[in-house]
Amino acid sequence: MRILFAFLASVMLAACGLQPMYAGGGKGIVAQGLGAIEVAPIEGQAGWLVRNALRDRLSAAPTTTPRYRLDVRLDDRLEGLGVLGDDTIGRERRILRARYQLVDLADGNILLDATAGSDAGIDVVSSEYATIAAEQTALENLSRDIADRIVTQVALTLRKEK
Repeated sequence: MRILFAFLASVMLAACGLQPMYAGGGKGIVAQGLGAIEVAPIEGQAGWLVRNALRDRLSAAPTTTPRYRLDVRLDDRLEGLGVLGDDTIGRERRILRARYQLVDLADGNILLDATAGSDAGIDVVSSEYATIAAEQTALENLSRDIADRIVTQVALTLRKEK
């Protein structure tokens, strides 16, 4: 009975149409497409962090001639929350939002126009240095998270294009 169940489960899984995203490794369609993306410069410190994170993730199989360009615009905000009894802020929220477009350099068509966002809570403590360090760490973490989200969506788009 267990053998029959295992056999039926494997047949059903094979029939569901799931395919590995990065089939073929570095020579696969998605990896080659990701390697052919150049990331346009992005303004500000958050832009520098996001661009570096994107370039790290896209360089798995780099090509010499870019086929696509990724344009990213960021909105980085820091909001004060949790006002204490002495009218000081006890908590902050850092919000990083990205609007991005994947442009085919051959014909200028926009293959993907999407947004990604993430936010983090920060405790405001009596040490100004500690609060600034926490804000910076939050920005670094949010930048990596945004880059991961963008690359995932771009990979899905490239997979559909082929």
